[in-house]
Amino acid sequence: MEKAELARLAIQAREMAYTPYSHFNVGAALLAKDGRVFTGCNIENAAYTPSNCAERTALFKAVSEGAREFSMLAVVGAPAGQQPPFPVTGPCGVCRQALNEFCELEMPILLVTGPDSWTEVTLGELLPYNFGPRDLA
Repeated sequence: MEKAELARLAIQAREMAYTPYSHFNVGAALLAKDGRVFTGCNIENAAYTPSNCAERTALFKAVSEGAREFSMLAVVGAPAGQQPPFPVTGPCGVCRQALNEFCELEMPILLVTGPDSWTEVTLGELLPYNFGPRDLA
């Protein structure tokens, strides 16, 4: 799958966000190594703590359907109603740690700013000095 297609899927997923409190919509598209794509959006809750980020929504959907290896993630976030260009939005710390459970540190993450524009980083760059399954082997 091309990076631009994954970016567009993340932008589409953003449209499904439920954000009555922050009004900041995030979408994610996670590419499994077997070629399947899992999308997610952020889902807020009045109690805040039960809220879930787009990246973890996509990851948990993937894992619940048997995917355990991933090759790329696209993330996009912006205030509700905003159209491109979007600000660079990276995964939060909890999402970075959740991704670290299943993804290689070299996995590319596209921080999407538009349908054909993004900043590319790796999970390792976003999560330096990480602790994960590799440390418990």
